[in-house]
Amino acid sequence: MEEISVLVEIQSDSAQQTFAIGFTVGTNAGEGDVFALSGELGAGKTYFTGGLARGLNIGDDYTITSPTFTLVNEYPGRCRLYHFDVYRLNQIGELDDLGFDEYVSGKGVVVIEWAEKIADALPPDAITIHFTYRDENKRTISFHGPQRRVRDLVKDMKRED
Repeated sequence: MEEISVLVEIQSDSAQQTFAIGFTVGTNAGEGDVFALSGELGAGKTYFTGGLARGLNIGDDYTITSPTFTLVNEYPGRCRLYHFDVYRLNQIGELDDLGFDEYVSGKGVVVIEWAEKIADALPPDAITIHFTYRDENKRTISFHGPQRRVRDLVKDMKRED
């Protein structure tokens, strides 16, 4: 039986709050989780990923930046974090050269910025997280994926429905 998908929306009023939301998700994340991030430039994807990394106990000695030119950065923590940025990806075949399938089906947590560019390559149980720019500080962060998993990831956050 296929699990029901759910959509949960959370409002963020600042970059610090976006980071904190990422931290909560990282605290609740585990091996095998794949997070597919989308949203316009400056919407908060990298802030969120920085928080998620800290939630995975990746130390402050690691600066979390988008791997725009290298396509993937790896960070050691409670779970290894594989941080992809596919913005500059020219063709989906480049993912094969990186061993993308091994990343998303192996151990560790995967975060993919600009995931809409590779939607066909994402695993069916990926959690999609869309960042909608509301104004200079405010964002709506929308989580979509398997109901049980999404609820576990956001259970410690206050939601405004």
